[in-house]
Amino acid sequence: MLRVTRSIAIDEDDIEVVYVRSSGPGGQNVNKVSTAAQLRFDTRKLAMPEDMVLRLTTLAGQRMTKDGVIVIHAQRFRTQERNKQDGIDRLVELLKEAAYREPPRRPTRPTLGSKKRRLDSKKRRSDVKAGRSGRFTD
Repeated sequence: MLRVTRSIAIDEDDIEVVYVRSSGPGGQNVNKVSTAAQLRFDTRKLAMPEDMVLRLTTLAGQRMTKDGVIVIHAQRFRTQERNKQDGIDRLVELLKEAAYREPPRRPTRPTLGSKKRRLDSKKRRSDVKAGRSGRFTD
């Protein structure tokens, strides 16, 4: 079991891992060895609150299919094991980020000093612009 939060854990058996060939440079090794790991995780198997589902859909973007399956392609390393672990770490990090609920903002009032500073700066700017009028030219 992979612990995402205190209340959410995912079973490693729910993560489907397929090894494919990596893209990019790497010489002959990249053409004959399947080291890139492609992880597929069905989010419907995980009991999540509705707001977390919405955040996860937004955060996952194109990595999530219409069926709710998150696909992560990990090819950073040269071995299957490290790429699999990298993909799992990225999946857990994505789920942790979706689980975080932003605290609601409490509106505050501007202080008296900030109101005075704002009005003083507006007055100064107004005086500068009024001084540009053609009344005082020779």
